[in-house]
Amino acid sequence: MKRITSKMPRFIDKEILDKVEWVDGDVLDILSLEDAMQGIEIVIHSAAVVSYDIAERKQMYKVNVEGTINVVNVALESGIRRLVFISSVAALGRKKDSPVVDESAKWESSSFNTHYSITKNKAEREVWRGFAEGLEGVILNPATILGYGNWNHGSCAMFKSAFNEFGWYTNGINGFTDVEDVARAAVELMRSDITEQRFIVCNDNWRFKKLFDAMADGFGKKRPNREATPLLAGIAWRIEKLKSLFTGQNPLLTRESAKLAQTETIFDNTKLLKILPQFQFTSLDDTIRNACRSYLSKN
Repeated sequence: MKRITSKMPRFIDKEILDKVEWVDGDVLDILSLEDAMQGIEIVIHSAAVVSYDIAERKQMYKVNVEGTINVVNVALESGIRRLVFISSVAALGRKKDSPVVDESAKWESSSFNTHYSITKNKAEREVWRGFAEGLEGVILNPATILGYGNWNHGSCAMFKSAFNEFGWYTNGINGFTDVEDVARAAVELMRSDITEQRFIVCNDNWRFKKLFDAMADGFGKKRPNREATPLLAGIAWRIEKLKSLFTGQNPLLTRESAKLAQTETIFDNTKLLKILPQFQFTSLDDTIRNACRSYLSKN
């Protein structure tokens, strides 16, 4: 299902797009959801707004929370058998004194949680409600997703920053995952009979410096060489906010994203590997190398 205003992603080959039966609709339009779910057994719900920009916060809450409420309610009313919800590790929350996060993590209010985290956690609660009311299904919690896509939006924008030789880096640690690995995990869990469980999808945990070095190397560009300390990051996001007021463009850095880049969180992927013993993650080196090759050849 796609919105009527959506543009087909040019980074997906046309022969693949042509194999999909597209239906116009919107997670905020209940009637379109009802039409789309007629005669359907399984729903994969991945629609969401990912943003750390205050200007997009209201829409993010609406789509991520209200949209998921609508999907769950219509799925229950339509007799959908199975729901696979693409959430985020952000929904598990971040705590200063708990650097390793697994599926048993309990949400706690914290200054380290972004508004995106809050919306995904609220959305997950609605999915758990759906499970309690009779839906089968699972929740996937991907780490930051990497791959070839539109590098003007989302996590793909990190590749554009590396290509443009953005000189700053932070020493924070975060989990990252290959977009195709997320898709494979979703399909395998969709076909399974596992229900009412969540799974972290994380290929590896890297420092941001290592990540941007690998991206720069993939493009043949200069590596970042200036560390953005918390003080400098605080100055940078304020400058970006000011610039955005004049340009009308989204800021490259916000207060939330600057703070997130300073944190050190490690995500444990062992549960997924135990439940799907044949599943193998792509190495992040290969993910970044392949994505850089695609960006260079197609942009």
